[in-house]
Amino acid sequence: MEQSELVFLVENAPEGGFIARALGASIFTEAEDFAALREMVRDAVICHFDDEERPRVVRLHMVSDELLAV
Repeated sequence: MEQSELVFLVENAPEGGFIARALGASIFTEAEDFAALREMVRDAVICHFDDEERPRVVRLHMVSDELLAV
């Protein structure tokens, strides 16, 4: 069954760059910059799914944590 959308949770990597984890699929990838991450996610999705099962839309959901001293 075709999934219409796949969401990736994107976070800053501790050592620099970005990491992306798919929600609902076993896909993880990382890259040094956001443009490269887009390509890595696209390639990972193409490799993970058959043509008829591949989602047509991938959403990159950026999450950022910031600590404030009070």
